[in-house]
Amino acid sequence: MSGEGRPGAAAVDASGLKVGIVAASWHAGITDRLVARAVQACADSGAQATVVRVAGSLEIPVVAQALARRCDAVVALGAVIRGETAHFEYVCDSVTAGLTRISLDEETPVGNGVLTCENLQQAEDRSGGPDAKEDKGYESAMAALETALLLRGLTV
Repeated sequence: MSGEGRPGAAAVDASGLKVGIVAASWHAGITDRLVARAVQACADSGAQATVVRVAGSLEIPVVAQALARRCDAVVALGAVIRGETAHFEYVCDSVTAGLTRISLDEETPVGNGVLTCENLQQAEDRSGGPDAKEDKGYESAMAALETALLLRGLTV
């Protein structure tokens, strides 16, 4: 795990922005913390958050796209833990490609907080809990908010 070079995730003034947060239900202990931290980032920034739960990480992109059409920013949250088959790669690649495509097609920032980890401990370490080393729920929400504000301010 590397947090090296990670920018700070300080709150910004995002008053009036609507943020859709879509989170997978798998690994609820992890995703619940990710959601709580993303909601906190929105509250700290004055943005209005709406949380939607889906079954698993593969279901995130379709709901993220619907939210991108209605919100100023989207945050995608989940935890994919490597198993003994190639399923891990398929899920991670599909979700990442889907979220990137949505962001580009809808011109709406999507903060990717879908953790892709070798084991449950790595996910715990990134989940923003009291003993966590990283706070990916908060960070992904702040990235989406900052990008939404940047897009609003473009005058070129």
